[in-house]
Amino acid sequence: MALVPERLAAIRGETPERRAWLEQLPDALRELQGRWSLSLGAPFDGDDVSCSWVAPVVCADGAHAVLKLGMPHMEAAHEIEGLGFWDGVPTVRLIEADLGLNAMLLEQCLPGTTLRERPEPEQDVIVAGLLGRLWRKPTAPHPFRPLSAMIAHWAGETIASEHLWPDAGLVREGLRLFEELSRPSPDDVLLATDLHAGNVLRAQREPWLVIDPKPFVGDPAYDATQHLLNGMDRMLAAPLATIQRFADRLGLDDERVRLWMFARSAAEPRDIWSGDSVTLASLLA
Repeated sequence: MALVPERLAAIRGETPERRAWLEQLPDALRELQGRWSLSLGAPFDGDDVSCSWVAPVVCADGAHAVLKLGMPHMEAAHEIEGLGFWDGVPTVRLIEADLGLNAMLLEQCLPGTTLRERPEPEQDVIVAGLLGRLWRKPTAPHPFRPLSAMIAHWAGETIASEHLWPDAGLVREGLRLFEELSRPSPDDVLLATDLHAGNVLRAQREPWLVIDPKPFVGDPAYDATQHLLNGMDRMLAAPLATIQRFADRLGLDDERVRLWMFARSAAEPRDIWSGDSVTLASLLA
């Protein structure tokens, strides 16, 4: 039986759904190991694998791959379908999948180092190039939800924690913008929604490949935000200039990216309603 990494074990008490997933994980791993003829390696641990069980594997033909089982997660519900849609351009390739178990046998990225190790100006160039290749319109019928569904989910969590808001005016304006910005548009495309330097790995088939997409159909300007939010120091130091440079690389309206950045900083649900996000929201207001 494969070990459960410490960070995954820590989610045992979060929700009944996630507790059930964790309890069934050993049986799911045994089933997949037999069905797909896999030799399992030790699972990865750390901050980058907090919502899934991920490990290197060797297939029956000697090929190396990665096995991933995702825990119940609203945002990542269609990761398998998204990887199938992009089909390795520019994501990791999906080799096998089990929708019922939310299990994926994936192309292994070697050496697999993250883009996070590169300087931020280089990250900007690479992330912008990857996003430009990801943004395509899925043909109906398709399973992907509108971005407004994720935003509404977030807004509900934020409203439920109203007693923790440090600045009600900022949060309410962020919620208003969430609703306005997420309305469907003819320009909507399939978004990764969680593309940042930690979700881009050095590979051999291409220099860099995207992992862990959380696909929704919506405004491309939204997809600029996660990478920017993951570089909080420069955002706090020069928010408008940083947004404009990155928006220009993407061919996006920097004002629309600013509005998304404000809305996320002001009104996105969180455990602690203080710190850098509130400061950034004030700077962008």
